[in-house]
Amino acid sequence: MSGDGAVLHHDDAGADLVLEHVTKRFTTFTAVDDLSLAVPQGSFFALLGPSGCGKTTTLRMVAGLETPTSGSIFIDGKDVTDAKPYNRPVNTVFQSYALFPHLSVVENVAFGLRRKKVPGAREKALQFLELVELAHLAERRPAQLSGGQQQRVALARALVNNPSVLLLDEPLGALDLKLRRQMQVELKRIQLEVGLTFVHVTHDQEEAMTMADTVAVMNAGRIEQMGSPAELYELPRTAFVANFLGQSNLLAGEVVSTGDTLGVDVGGNRVHLPAVRAVSTSGNVLVGVRPEKLHILAPDAEPEPGWNVIDGAVLTDVSFTGVSTLFRAEVAGLGTLAVFEQNRTGGPLGAPGDRVRLAWDPAYTFGLDGDEDASSGAAELAEASRALA
Repeated sequence: MSGDGAVLHHDDAGADLVLEHVTKRFTTFTAVDDLSLAVPQGSFFALLGPSGCGKTTTLRMVAGLETPTSGSIFIDGKDVTDAKPYNRPVNTVFQSYALFPHLSVVENVAFGLRRKKVPGAREKALQFLELVELAHLAERRPAQLSGGQQQRVALARALVNNPSVLLLDEPLGALDLKLRRQMQVELKRIQLEVGLTFVHVTHDQEEAMTMADTVAVMNAGRIEQMGSPAELYELPRTAFVANFLGQSNLLAGEVVSTGDTLGVDVGGNRVHLPAVRAVSTSGNVLVGVRPEKLHILAPDAEPEPGWNVIDGAVLTDVSFTGVSTLFRAEVAGLGTLAVFEQNRTGGPLGAPGDRVRLAWDPAYTFGLDGDEDASSGAAELAEASRALA
């Protein structure tokens, strides 16, 4: 596995779900390629990536709906690689809720318990409807509920069976934006309350960052990087992660001085970054900075002492978004840079055609391998955004 996430062995304590060198090949392509990961017990874990990256195939292998070509899957320390779906301590919540239309809400939730002849099935079902705040609708039919309510019923039906791992396959994809954001908060609340391990598959970066303790960013069947949302956002280690998880300015440069701080020539501008924040510390590199870390200055304005500065930028676009303004600035030899400025002063900081300086604190700079494609991940993010529209 590439990236910073440490892989635990299946007999290590503290992991409900472990995949070891799992590969899934179909006739014409490899969907999952030598994937290893450990999901800590009781955590909210997200597999994030564009369509076709292998995240849903990974989830289906954990559920037992697909069989790995090679590798092993462990749940609660037991090898379940060849176990049937109904013999695995997992439940799955899909984008389509698959509720029984002829049963009431409470009977939908109790269905699995009744099949197992669990005593007190109805009472347990009502308890979990309380958890998802729908006990008052227990006697209604699914058709009488909204999409968000149906999703919560599906969640209660999965949780009532007390799985070791709850699998969530794009569960909010069918909801509108406002409801999706409400459900993000609800899902996180429920996960914290029940303390189960949640594994959530999504192509929505905001969804993953809002809910997950740990995010694994997948690309072409592999994990590019794994860590907390803040770690991945503030210190991406590949261009794909930098572009897919948020937005980044990636500038080609060459290291011209080394030490604890690297000096990099970027289109004739000398910029600095901490060596510990760089994947490569010599030769060609990509210098990265998030748009909200950049500041727009007048051509004759002085930046904060020690800040990086790029001169000769020309504003090409100014988009007011309410809490912030998105600027695009063209720099000869470097291309277009994006800048987010908070709307604190109530007035614009510039207009298209203005010449400006761009400045930022070197502490927020990161460095990537110079052989990487600076646009990697950006096209996939645009595709994912269109899918959400």
